[in-house]
Amino acid sequence: MSALEGKNAVVTGSSMGIGRAVAVELAEHGANVVLNSSSSSAALDEAVDAARATGAKAIACPGSVADVEFAPALIERCVSEFGAIDILVNVAGIVEPPGSSILNIETDDWLRQIDVHLNGTFYTCRQAARHMVEQGHGSIVNTCSHALTGSFGGTGYAAAKGGVYSLTLALAKDLEEYGIRVNAICPGAASRMSTGPDYEAHIDRLFRRGILDAGSRDASLNPAPPEFLAPAYALLASDLAAGVTGRLFSAAGGYLGEFRGLRETLIAYRDHADGDKWQLEELANELERAGA
Repeated sequence: MSALEGKNAVVTGSSMGIGRAVAVELAEHGANVVLNSSSSSAALDEAVDAARATGAKAIACPGSVADVEFAPALIERCVSEFGAIDILVNVAGIVEPPGSSILNIETDDWLRQIDVHLNGTFYTCRQAARHMVEQGHGSIVNTCSHALTGSFGGTGYAAAKGGVYSLTLALAKDLEEYGIRVNAICPGAASRMSTGPDYEAHIDRLFRRGILDAGSRDASLNPAPPEFLAPAYALLASDLAAGVTGRLFSAAGGYLGEFRGLRETLIAYRDHADGDKWQLEELANELERAGA
């Protein structure tokens, strides 16, 4: 039996690129798939055909996950068509305007980043989680980005992806007792968001500013096809990853890695019960001594 035989999945942003590759991968492993996109209907139809070519059932549900009314309807389409939702993969995303930074990003562009990446993920997760709780199982795989570390410039995109990471951690703790796993992946692959003159100029700017080293620059400019990272999404969606939840992975080409979370270390301590408050100079000395 295939790893996802009889499972029902929703993949957002799946008309092309990473989302399409993930949807087809899930279908290859036996899942029925609802594919979604807010862009080209022709591309979405072609992606559905590719998923169906594996022998799985696949349907299109066009619309934007940033729409608070559409996102729940997308989940309900899976339930009405296939009888349940077992897997939710959030891939839908948009690029931040070229050269964007805190100094020039327009409010509308900021809100659009938050709406599509963070709010869209929240809307679909909320609706899917309600069904998954009732059935006592499910897997959610969200899409983050190395941008959340501040290494790829921009403002809205980085903040939204950081929010998706925190949301993933919170959902994992919220839903673990119900048998639902929630993880996230930072993908690296050739897609419309990682190719073209604007993207290449952006990566070159980051290199010249010293934000990216030469190795990271070269890897960013020569990404592998998305089909190579799709198995990482399928793994997390499947029962082969039972017990894996609340974790952030990185996948690109044949590489799979994991972020080990946010680690806190002691710099200084003084018992406040003694009534002795830190002086600024003392804290500065402690900070310097810790090498922080």
